[in-house]
Amino acid sequence: MTENIILASGSDIRASLLRNAGVVHSVQIARIDEDAIRQSLEMEDASPRDIADTLAEMKAQRVAAKNPDALVIGCDQILAHGDRILAKPATPADALDQLKSLRADTHQLLSAAVIYGEGKPLWRHVGVVRLRMRDASDDYLDAYVSRNWDSIRHAVGAYKLEEEGVRLFSRIDGDYFNVLGLPLLELLSYLTLRGTLPS
Repeated sequence: MTENIILASGSDIRASLLRNAGVVHSVQIARIDEDAIRQSLEMEDASPRDIADTLAEMKAQRVAAKNPDALVIGCDQILAHGDRILAKPATPADALDQLKSLRADTHQLLSAAVIYGEGKPLWRHVGVVRLRMRDASDDYLDAYVSRNWDSIRHAVGAYKLEEEGVRLFSRIDGDYFNVLGLPLLELLSYLTLRGTLPS
């Protein structure tokens, strides 16, 4: 079955994961007000899982509305630390504050993906990873943010495990693809069962 697959995300790493897995796709960035939607859901006491899932669905739905014959993949990643949800850092000082709040403690990354097609959501999954950050020194964190700001400004929690950010951690429990922002194995399984990808 040949189907037009669209990734509704501007994430280079998500596009690369799909491309490396042999999934032919195009990219159309979904324009939604993520911050406003997230804040509204938080005010309603929505769980981090529901927030990630809702944002992923809204992104997929937005792009699918313009491409009704395509399979559209919407994605979102949420960092949950206790009762707080962290977003992408706005400034280097914000990044440093996030890292200091996370060090020597455990947090969760929730990576949601929703496939929209035929005018409705066809599939959804939220992958969860637990990460333990080591007790890094203030000096190391200061230098880390200075060295990596251009990259980590686009990452929840102000780190990327595929880069120097891996040095911040002492333990990671879960699927590495979820850390990168895409439940890839589950997504590929669905596309294969659907017949979109050859079995």
